[in-house]
Amino acid sequence: MTLPSTPSATSAVRAAATLTYSGGTLLRTGRAHRVLSGSLHYFRVHPGQWADRLERVAALGLNTVDTYVPWNFHERRPGEARFDGWRDLARFAGLAQRTGLDVMLRPGPYICAEWDNGGLPAWLTGVPGMRPRTSHRPYLEAVGRWFDVLVPRIAALQAVHGGPVVAVQIENEYGSYGDDRAYVRWVRDALVDRGVTELLYTADGPTPLMQDGGTLPGELAAATLGSRPDEAAALLRSRRPDEPFLCAEFWNGWFDHWGEKHHVRSSDSAARDVGGILGTGGSVSLYMAHGGTNFGLWAGANHEGGSYLPTVTSYDSDAPVAEHGALTPKFHALREKFAAALGNGSATRRPLPADPPLLPPRTLPVIRRGELVPALRAAAEPVHAPAPLSFEELGQSAGLVLYSARPLLPRGEHEVTVTGLHDRAQVFADGLPVAVLDRETSSFSLTGKGTRTRLELLVENQGRINYGPLLGQGKGILGGVRVERRLVHGWTMHRLPLDEWSPRDLARAVSAAPGGAAGFATASLDLTEPADTFLALPGFAKGFVWANDALLGRYWEVGPQTTLYLPGPFLRPGTNTLTVLELERFGEHLALVDRPDLGPTEEYVETFD
Repeated sequence: MTLPSTPSATSAVRAAATLTYSGGTLLRTGRAHRVLSGSLHYFRVHPGQWADRLERVAALGLNTVDTYVPWNFHERRPGEARFDGWRDLARFAGLAQRTGLDVMLRPGPYICAEWDNGGLPAWLTGVPGMRPRTSHRPYLEAVGRWFDVLVPRIAALQAVHGGPVVAVQIENEYGSYGDDRAYVRWVRDALVDRGVTELLYTADGPTPLMQDGGTLPGELAAATLGSRPDEAAALLRSRRPDEPFLCAEFWNGWFDHWGEKHHVRSSDSAARDVGGILGTGGSVSLYMAHGGTNFGLWAGANHEGGSYLPTVTSYDSDAPVAEHGALTPKFHALREKFAAALGNGSATRRPLPADPPLLPPRTLPVIRRGELVPALRAAAEPVHAPAPLSFEELGQSAGLVLYSARPLLPRGEHEVTVTGLHDRAQVFADGLPVAVLDRETSSFSLTGKGTRTRLELLVENQGRINYGPLLGQGKGILGGVRVERRLVHGWTMHRLPLDEWSPRDLARAVSAAPGGAAGFATASLDLTEPADTFLALPGFAKGFVWANDALLGRYWEVGPQTTLYLPGPFLRPGTNTLTVLELERFGEHLALVDRPDLGPTEEYVETFD
C-alpha cells in the first residue's frame, strides 16, 4: 500500500535542534542539560489563569512545561479549526516563554490524556469503517489536513525561530495501542515536512512490548511510568545506549472515575521516584504538574474488565499544584528534589506565590425552572427516523439525546431491551420514570394496556473512551429497542449538545414550565469582586452546572468528587446566575465552600506488572 504523501519531500533536511544528545547525555545548545518539566494543559485551565499557573509550575523548580494539543478541542467541525480565545496555543506558549520556561508540545494526533475520544474528533471516528491510529488512507488524509493547519503554527513557535518550543512528540504511547510502524513513521514525516526541526521523541511504557511498538530508529525513545525508574532507565539504555534517559511522563498522581475513590500518591513516594530518575542522570516531566479541570463535557472514559468507566470532572490528579492553584505538600517535597538536582540554594529559587483568594462560604437558594423532559423537548427541534439514530448520525459529539417512540403494547408485562446503549438512559413511559439503564444493564419491564405507550429514553454520553482498542466507539442507541422480539420503529429525537448551547438555547430550556422532581433550576450569586470558589450541590443527584453561560461540567452523587471547581474568571461583578440541569432529584440549595471535596482517598501507584 502506498501511503498518502505529505506536502513537501519527506527527505527535508532538519536544521540544528536546540536539544540534542551525544554519548547518552542530553545537550541544550551544546551544553549538558536536564529537562525538568511538568504537564500543564492549556485546555484544562481558564485562559485568565494561564499566567498564574505557569508561574506556579516555574516556582516548583521546573525549566520546561509540556502540553498536549487536542484536535477535537480546536476543530469541533471539519474544516473549522480555531486558535483563538481558549484555543490560542501561541499565546499560551508565549506566556510560558515569558515565565522562563521551555515548551514541549505533544500534538498527537491522538493524545489519550483522559480527554474525550483521546483528542480525536467524533466526526472523524464516527465515519463508517474509519481505522484511527493506523495507515488507513482516509485517516491519514484527515490527519494530513489537520496537520496542514496545526504544524506550521507549531513550527513558528520553535526555538530556532525565537520561540519556546524545544521538542515535539511523535504520536502518543503508540506502543500501548498497535504496531503499525509505517503509521508512526508517517506521523514523524508529517511533522518534519511541515517545518518541525527541533528534537522529536516518542513516549511509551517501559516494557519491551510497548517500546517495540512505539519507537522509531533515529528518534529519541522516552518512557512513561509511575514507578521503578531504575528498571525503566536500564531497559531504555540497553536498547539505545547513545540516548539520554527521558521520563516523558512521571505519574506522581492519578485520575479518578465516577464511583471510585479519589486516587492520591504520597509526597514521599512521588519524591523518592523523582529522585531516582534524577539520580540516574535522567530528565523528567511530571504528569501532572497542575492537572486542572475537565470543563464542559471533555472528560473521557476507560474500559476495563468489561466495564465502562467514565472520568470525573476534576483533573486535580493529586498534582503538586492543586486544581485551584494551591501549593500542596507534594509541591514542596518535589521542589526540594529539583533544587538539589540543579544545585540551587534557597537564595536562587523563585519566590513562592500565595494561594489564590477564595470567596467566603455561603448558601444559595434555588428556584425550580423547566421540568426535565418537557424542557428538553422545548430546547431542540425534532428529528424523525424509522430507527433510533446514534449521536454520530445526528451530527452530535457530546451531551444528551432524547429518544421518543409510541409502541403498541399488548396487555401484560413485557421485557424491553436496548441494544448497544452508550452510555446511560433514563426511561419514561407516558411521562413517568420507569428505569435507569447503562451499558451493563439495558433491559427493563414495562406493563402494556393494549394501547400505544409514549416511550422516552434520555440517553447521556458520559465521555468517549480515550485509551485502548475501543477508542472511537459511538454514542447513543447503536442497535435498537425491542419489545420482546419485536423492534420498535418510528422514532423522534431531540439533539441536546449541552456543551454547544448558546445563551439563547439555555434560556429556552430554563423558561419552560416547572414541575416534577428534576429539570432546570437557577440560583443567583451577587459579587463585588469575583474570586475562585467550590460549588457543592447537597441533595442533588446527577446533572450539569453552568456558571453564567459557561458549562462547568458534570456532578454525580456517586462521587468521589462532591464539589465542582468554579474559577473566578467565570464570574463577574454584580449578579451571576448558576444554572443546574438535574436529571433525577432536586436539592433545596447550592453551597459555595472554601475547599474542594474530591472524595475519600485511595493510595495509587501505577506499575506495569
